[in-house]
Amino acid sequence: MIIRKLFKFENAHIVRNCTSDRCKRSIHGHSYKVEILLQANRLDHGQMVYDFGLLKGVIKDFIDSFDHAITFWNKDSAEYIAACKKFSARWIALPVSPSAEQFSRVFFFLVAEVLKQTQTQNGEGDVTVHSVIVHETDTGYAQCFLEDIENEQMGILTLQEIEFSEQVKAEWSRADLYDRLKSGQSFINPVVELQVQL
Repeated sequence: MIIRKLFKFENAHIVRNCTSDRCKRSIHGHSYKVEILLQANRLDHGQMVYDFGLLKGVIKDFIDSFDHAITFWNKDSAEYIAACKKFSARWIALPVSPSAEQFSRVFFFLVAEVLKQTQTQNGEGDVTVHSVIVHETDTGYAQCFLEDIENEQMGILTLQEIEFSEQVKAEWSRADLYDRLKSGQSFINPVVELQVQL
């Protein structure tokens, strides 16, 4: 079974080396919609794949990091990167260009890493990321699957190469959120008191 949770954020970027002259030369923004699709072969004690409320924690924090921020490729010019950092308190550096395609890969990667490190408490089964869809506009989106994460031609994603500004980190529910993820520490879901015997 598959469930879907929708997130929204506003973000600015430049997509270097693309065909469109406007996109590759000018900072511009989009109202992004991100669909996280999770799958499992069994349901938890609440008869759910994964409680939607649980997606409002660590996963929401990471996606919200991109809201009202500028995202840049860490291989862009030093001058441009310095300007992004100087004029925006909220920024994210990625090891890939911030296209819709790469955003879908980055979100898939982050959500999958969070799920791997989450200790569930309510009988959740084999919950994994089915896919991630990033709508850059009303008419265009990119969808990422597991094979896209593993495709080296699309760029290697590592936790060490994604960098969040100090302002972004300060706004998380826990300032050490990303350090916990990078160091492999567990995220623990709340314990559920069963009200009906199974």
